[in-house]
Amino acid sequence: MANVVVVGAQWGDEGKGKIVDWLSERADVVCRFQGGHNAGHTLVIDGKVYKLHALPSGVVRGGKLSVIGNGVVLDPWHLLKEIESVRAQGVEITPETLMIAENTPLILPIHGELDRAREEAASKGTKIGTTGRGIGPAYEDKVGRRAVRVADLADAATLEARVDRALQHHDPLRRGLGIEPVDREALLEALRGIAEQILPYAAPVWKMLNEKRKAGSRILFEGAQGALLDIDFGTYPFVTSSNVIAGQAATGTGIGPGAIDYVLGIVKAYTTRVGEGPFPSELDDADGQRLGERGHEFGTTTGRKRRCGWFDAALVRQTCATSGVNGISLTKLDVLDGFETLKICVGYDLDGKRLDYLPFASEEQARCVPVYEEMEGWSESTEGARSWADLPGAAVKYVRRVEELIGCPVALLSTSPERDDTILVTDPFAD
Repeated sequence: MANVVVVGAQWGDEGKGKIVDWLSERADVVCRFQGGHNAGHTLVIDGKVYKLHALPSGVVRGGKLSVIGNGVVLDPWHLLKEIESVRAQGVEITPETLMIAENTPLILPIHGELDRAREEAASKGTKIGTTGRGIGPAYEDKVGRRAVRVADLADAATLEARVDRALQHHDPLRRGLGIEPVDREALLEALRGIAEQILPYAAPVWKMLNEKRKAGSRILFEGAQGALLDIDFGTYPFVTSSNVIAGQAATGTGIGPGAIDYVLGIVKAYTTRVGEGPFPSELDDADGQRLGERGHEFGTTTGRKRRCGWFDAALVRQTCATSGVNGISLTKLDVLDGFETLKICVGYDLDGKRLDYLPFASEEQARCVPVYEEMEGWSESTEGARSWADLPGAAVKYVRRVEELIGCPVALLSTSPERDDTILVTDPFAD
């Protein structure tokens, strides 16, 4: 049985939620392997809208085990609120349907405070554009070996020791930023208060996943954000604080790289980005405005307006390579309906030199001028198409040209937010 990793192959917001939900019907286990509640997935099922941030997308499907892996940083208070929210929509969540890795680091209130203070103190042009939810500082504490993890909630002495170690680092930082020292007792009391609600979900996820794999279960690994926000391979420093590419599915769950059978990259038919950072194919004109309006480009988590531009084949070719993508799911094709002419970025001009990739040096990225290839658009509607025969010829040509330019085949084609408006070319879970 195939185990599938789903990754965003652009700057996030590619429509992973719908695709993960669509694939979860074929899976037995759905597992989040990185990120925090800074990323949001919107699912539309039978007309009902679910907005998820911390929970795996599989929770809305009955009979599936949902897992939060150790590669995630978890805000336990947000998680509990989100559980109650989806329960109110009729979704059953119990320790039998949701597991959290015991070694998952927690996002504490002090992380959000530090995150926001740093962003406010940053000068213009140096702001990262974080959501202010504490994800970055939580990952810093993880690699600094001062994190409070889920398992620590079970023992009072261990919890106090972990908090004290964290405060040795945070209090001097807070003084430098003009923030009051942490109220140690209030923080400990807050952690004790949620321990009995979180601990029932705690489990040795690495062990469970390996047992499930040996038993023949199908496991779907769900990434948050997009590969161009990867801490190593993204547009640094305007990136997230974790590895987003497919290899993180192994280290973020403990299942091992040999268990990954198929990597599906989610790719929007155009390009969007939230926050600061380079964006070679960005449009500051009527076409960019039109893409944003037709695509309803506002962040699920922040509500911030997304920057929009033409499809960048050079960047997607790059992310397909770094994540080892076997096939892509092309989403929001219907947003391109009605454009007389479409453009695809095929590379960059850097000081007179043609590049087929985006360099890592920030000053070089700023000087890269996109090189475009034009294609004929289409006037017919592609919204809701469920077969190739339903698509106009020009739309099919556009999809085929995307495949050629990124060097990767289209496995699924999404033509609306509804899960059934999907054209299946290759089933990632096929035996």
